[in-house]
Amino acid sequence: MNLLVLVIPIWVFASSSWVSAYARPVWPDPPLPAASEPLIPTEKQPSSQIPSEMAAHSPGVPEVKIVHHQDLNKRILIALIAASSLLGGILLSLFCFCIYRRKNLKKSNSKSQHSQDAAKGLSLGPILGRFNSSRMAGKKGSVAFIEYQLLVAATNNFQDNNVLGEGGFGRVYKARFSDNVLAAVKRLHGGNQDARREFENEVDWLSKIHHQNVVSLLGYCVHGDTRFLVYEMMHNGSLESQLHGPSHGSALTWHLRMKIALDVARGLEFLHERCNPPVIHRDLKSSNILMDSNFNAKLSDFGLAITGGNQSKENIKLSGTLGYVAPEYLLDGKLTDKSDVYAFGVILLELLMGRKPVEKTASSHCYSLVTWAMPQLTDRSKLPNIVDPVIRNSMDLKHLFQVAAVAVLCVQQEPSYRPLITDVLHSLIPLVPIELGGSLRG
Repeated sequence: MNLLVLVIPIWVFASSSWVSAYARPVWPDPPLPAASEPLIPTEKQPSSQIPSEMAAHSPGVPEVKIVHHQDLNKRILIALIAASSLLGGILLSLFCFCIYRRKNLKKSNSKSQHSQDAAKGLSLGPILGRFNSSRMAGKKGSVAFIEYQLLVAATNNFQDNNVLGEGGFGRVYKARFSDNVLAAVKRLHGGNQDARREFENEVDWLSKIHHQNVVSLLGYCVHGDTRFLVYEMMHNGSLESQLHGPSHGSALTWHLRMKIALDVARGLEFLHERCNPPVIHRDLKSSNILMDSNFNAKLSDFGLAITGGNQSKENIKLSGTLGYVAPEYLLDGKLTDKSDVYAFGVILLELLMGRKPVEKTASSHCYSLVTWAMPQLTDRSKLPNIVDPVIRNSMDLKHLFQVAAVAVLCVQQEPSYRPLITDVLHSLIPLVPIELGGSLRG
């Protein structure tokens, strides 16, 4: 821009000189002498610096300045063309510089945004980099497509001694890739339309959602009718196996249980409030909450997840797990974020009492944990007696009453009476020690 400012005054001054050339007085031609009068020839002085055009006439006759208008007009035209070309060149250079600067700014902004995104949650770069890149057939988003033979080698041909868990979907295997990188490989059987849709939904969501409390999907594979999902290794398994497995929750102290509840609430808050459009998990349960070696809890299994908004029976298929499904969804097919809040309330009751959401009695009848617990949750004299024996008498009763109150609100029959997950999150933070991610001071 400084160049442009510098050029303009020069052009103006040049213009003023041209105007002055026009404005300079021109002496009229002297009258021609009579024919009888002899002409006095002009003498040229050798030492004079006056051009021949300005040669002096005889004494007594004023000097005459002859202006050739045609030559002057040509010079002015040439000067105008030269100045215009120079000005145009400067403007063009400035325009090119602006475009170059804008491109550089866009690149720097995209790099900074990428670095910010990588800073959130688990960075997949170092892990994916350790897989043999030559065996990656492609990528979908940030999730790699892994060749089948690589999975066979990593799981030792899917040996039984590498099985981490089993469910209606299939088995989960421990996989050891190069450089001793551990991962969990979920093997899904069945090639029907619903299974394919859930598989694609899972890959699609987990390639876009990255949060510290959402499990990371490292890769996927399709081999015939069998599909595979490769997740980060979660060494402590699912919350269901910890609470209802052989250990019966013995590894989960009161503060660890509150930390797990807080982690789940943070994951749900990210789905409901931070994603655009909001995401409803639709299958939240203890078996879909996985924990790493430090008992950091993460949401998994997004095969049934959908975008938020009021849903109806006409546009969604009724899905979920008995005991966690909200009553309005079960009866009327109405699905909102409050349906996830209901399921969270059930998980909170599991953490408090160590019981399954649906259990069979001696007479082979089933009863719901919510139905059984509700009358006792609001009675402070009975509440300590229904707490899981593993953690009984290990917590501040005031904190126990607060958690019970939150659970009661979450499992209300009427969706509008349930709190937002953000409110639940803020209620749990003061109950978790600072070293575990809360604000409670020891």
